Amino acid sequence: MKKTSLFTKMAAYLFLIVVCIASVYPFYWMFVGSTLTDSDIFQFPPKLLPSGEFMNNLTGLAASAPVWKGLGNSLLITIVFTIATLYLCAIAGYAFAKFEFKGKNVMFVVVLLTMMLPAQVTLIPLFKMVIGLGWQNQPQAVILPALANAFGVFFMRQNMMSIPTEMIEAARIDGSGEISIFHKIILPTTLPPLAALGILSFIQQWGNYLWPLIILQERESTTLPVLLSMLVAPGQVVHYGQVLAGTVISIVPVIILFLLLQKYFIAGIYGGSVKG
Repeated sequence: MKKTSLFTKMAAYLFLIVVCIASVYPFYWMFVGSTLTDSDIFQFPPKLLPSGEFMNNLTGLAASAPVWKGLGNSLLITIVFTIATLYLCAIAGYAFAKFEFKGKNVMFVVVLLTMMLPAQVTLIPLFKMVIGLGWQNQPQAVILPALANAFGVFFMRQNMMSIPTEMIEAARIDGSGEISIFHKIILPTTLPPLAALGILSFIQQWGNYLWPLIILQERESTTLPVLLSMLVAPGQVVHYGQVLAGTVISIVPVIILFLLLQKYFIAGIYGGSVKG
């Protein structure tokens, strides 16, 4: 029994090590590749240690494309989108979780049904609407259409179901208004789920490609993922060292955000499974 148990543990650890290496290696190679020349990237056997070409690749990238402008556009759009989404999803989730009003369940079902609608179906009417408003090549064309998504509302509602109603009633008895209760009690209580939703929303918008590609057609107004995709368009010379350097820049904000909020992430994801 002991030998079998030891063998099982060793096999499990070996499997986890292999999976870990397979998951981390693409990121490691991306960082290494960003420090190599184009010829070194395709060398066989491949180089596995960093070289000193990162700044040269970055300088070449900045000369061939407005990468810093694209980074700024992505940061502006993603940060504003994430903050607005958190606030709107939190206030909508609070209403669905703790208020009783006519048609609440029907409205919530309608919100959930929108999750089943493919995003591609809405592209043409959304494009015509945005063009009609004169928002082409403007940040609000990317920010506003995706605000208060159904998943965010559902996620915050499930977490807010666990907040004791007695606490809210006590605040009302003390004379607090609904807006004050939401800002001073509900939001501080739901920091873990807000952090988890914030990470997911940030990643969703940061990697958003199709809609910005359609509506942000000027290079000076587009986002970093779209800008990087233009560097590998057919019919042009591709400098893969520059592309990898740009890719490294593009994932740094996501890594920083996750490292800052990781302690809240797991608690927020599982917070809605317990109801008060």
